[in-house]
Parts: sequence; C-alpha cells; structure tokens
Amino acid sequence: MAPFRALVGVAALLPLLLQCSVAVTEVSCSDIVPMKWRREVISITDFGAVGDGRTLNTWPFKKAIYRIQHLRSRGGTLLYIPPGVWLTGSFSLTSHMTLYLARGAVIKATQDTWNWPLVDPLPSYGRGRELPGRRYVSFIQGDGISDVIITGENGTIDGQGDVWWNMWRQRSLHFTRPNLLEFKNSRDVIISNVVFQNSPFWNIHPVYCSNVVIKYVTVLAPYDSPNTDGIDPDSSSNVCIEDAHIATGDDLVAIKSGWDEYGIAYGRPSSGITIRRLQGSSPFSGIAIGSETSGGVENVLVENINLYNTGFGIHIKTNAGRGGYIRNVTVVNVSMNKVRKGIRIAGDVGDHPDEYFNRYAMPTVDGVTIKNVWGVDIQQPGSIEGIRSSPFTRICLSNVKLWGALMHYEQPWKCMDVSGAALGVQPWPCSQLTGTFSAGFCSSAF
Repeated sequence: MAPFRALVGVAALLPLLLQCSVAVTEVSCSDIVPMKWRREVISITDFGAVGDGRTLNTWPFKKAIYRIQHLRSRGGTLLYIPPGVWLTGSFSLTSHMTLYLARGAVIKATQDTWNWPLVDPLPSYGRGRELPGRRYVSFIQGDGISDVIITGENGTIDGQGDVWWNMWRQRSLHFTRPNLLEFKNSRDVIISNVVFQNSPFWNIHPVYCSNVVIKYVTVLAPYDSPNTDGIDPDSSSNVCIEDAHIATGDDLVAIKSGWDEYGIAYGRPSSGITIRRLQGSSPFSGIAIGSETSGGVENVLVENINLYNTGFGIHIKTNAGRGGYIRNVTVVNVSMNKVRKGIRIAGDVGDHPDEYFNRYAMPTVDGVTIKNVWGVDIQQPGSIEGIRSSPFTRICLSNVKLWGALMHYEQPWKCMDVSGAALGVQPWPCSQLTGTFSAGFCSSAF
C-alpha cells in the first residue's frame, strides 16, 4: 500500500499546543475491519473503458462489477483503475471487491444531470433531505453489501459538483442532490488513500452500516459549495475515521441518525463512532453531531483534532420535535485557530421534514465531556443552550482555553437550561456548570 500523501500542502497550518495531553485508550481502525488482499486482479480497460476524460465509461464500470458479482473469485476481486480520467455515470459496487485507484487515476462523474437516476428517500428521513420526494442516486453506491474496499495510491473520485451547486443556488432543483459516495445497509467497509472532491452534496455517507473504516483520505470542495459535508456517519455503528484532511463548504464530520418522526420510527442509532487525527477547515462545523439525531447518538470518541478558519469548532445540535438522544460523548485534545465560535451545544438548530413531526418529542443530551481544547483568534468562546422542558445534563468542560485575536477574551459564554461542571475553563463559562455532583463526574471523566 502506498504511503499516505494526501496531507501534503497543509504543513502551513499553525499547530497549537495542547496543555496536559490526555492518554485515551485507542482502538485501532484495523481491529474493526482488517485490510484484505484480493487474489484476482482485473482492469477497467479489460471492459473497453477509455481514460481520455471524454469517453463515457458507465457501461464498462457496470460490466466489470457484474463480472465480479457473478463470477466470484475465492478471496474477492480487485478492480484496477489505471492512470487517466475515467468519465462515468453513477454505478454500484458489490461484495468482496476492491476498487483500486492508481496514482493519477480520476473517476469523474458525468455532468449530464438529466440522465441521473432517482431513488427512494431513506426511510429514516421520509423524503429527500433538501426537497420532498425522491433523491438522485449517489455517484458511487453500495446497498446490502459486505467486504468492500475503496483504496489506492491517492487517486481521485471527482463529483464535478459545480453544475449541481449552481442549480441549488438558482433554485431549479426538483429533487435532492446526489452524494458522492454512499453505502447503505452494508458492513465491513474500508475507504482509504483516496481523494474525494467536488461532491454535488454530502461526500461520504455510510447509512445503516456497521464496521466502517475511513482513513488516510482527503475530502475537498470549495469553501462556498453548499451542503458538501465531508463524512456523515448516519444510523451506523462501529465507525472509525482517522488521519484525514477535510476542507469543504459544510460540516467536516457530522454524525446523524434520522430526521424527526421518520428517524424516531426507524429507530436506528449511531453508536461506537471514533474520530481521530483529523484536520481541516469549513465555514460551518469542524466536528458536528446532528442536527438529525432522532434515532439517537451514543458512545462517541473524538480526539486530536486541528481546526482552522472554521465557523463552529465543536457543534452538538438538536431541536424540539427531534426526539432521540445524544449521550456519552467525549471530545479531547482539540486545537482551533480562526474560529467563529469554539463550542456550541444547542437545542434550537435544524428544520423539520414536514408539518407532521411531534412537537412534544424532546431530545435528551446527557454526558458530554470536552477536555483539553486550546484556541486562538476565537470570536466567541461558546454557548450551551438547552431546551427548557429537556435541559442538557452532565456537561463537562475541562481545561478549555479559548482566546480572542489578541490573546484576550472577547465575548462571554452563553448558557441556559444546562447542568454540569467546568474545570480550568477560560473565559469562565457560566454559573450553571457548578454542581457538586457534576464536578465529580467531570473530574473522573478521564
């Protein structure tokens, strides 16, 4: 496997010293899904593909994957994509395969949007995320498959999303835009050593999945590209994201689990999510949970994160009518530079799919620990604003230092409907984080 080179060019980032580094028990991504070597190797050129950037190769991709699916080789098959620009429409992967992009290989999405297929909305969303009804199929997808690897020598998957972004800006879309890569109802998935760029909508979306490893990836989209989330684990379990660089127009990583009454009815949480050694920038959130969390989110570990030129550093977001829960979340060792708001935990974020949501379905937020955060050029340190009928509980802030542009405190925290503790926080957050019981919970969090 080629060494990871996708972070070349980000050395100019200003590393910020974290005080009092904390040792956290590390579960290796390779323990979740080990990398496999395939006994059989075939090339996309074996099926008539031409990598000239002009020839449409949708049929060669479908023929190659059909062959892997129906003439199975013991141990699976590697589909080799050689250097070149391979223009194609959307296609589906199958089980027991590796999609391998050589150095200089680009799989590029066609911009013929009129010929883009439609699929049913996700049951935990009840409709397309942007518009009612169906949604455009993701560029590359897999449904109900297992033992799938997308890797290579930092080749590129390019969604050519500008035509979709322009339709969104012009309000000429009739359906929700396609993701760049989506796995649904799948397990044992590895995504590594690939560059994802210019997604029409969300970039990498594992939904209803288990045992997913995403590492050594770069995810890129223009700073003003709409809704181009980097990686969105959604109603999925045992997901490990590590050693990634993401710079997009929306949240870098957003953990989700369904939308209002549809997510509550589907009832599949996101759990066992690990995010580590990630760096990047976005006009929105660095690390987000929500706002679609109606199936619940629990057991999340985020560590060793470097954020710069970002809207919100750590953003936990839900809303009345959302239902679900967010619990047992640990965020540790985060550096921030030029961030609009360092930490935000909010109960008034996100819209609703339709008028049928239950206005009395209150979410719960409990057991959130944020420790060892250091930021400079922070416009506003943070806010923790719960819901009056469902206050946020056991919120722990420890060793959190968020400074303004001139290394002084610019604005105070905003807090309401919250209980917990704060230890070594500057500027001092709020009087609500002073409970004796909560202080014990906070000091014993590590």
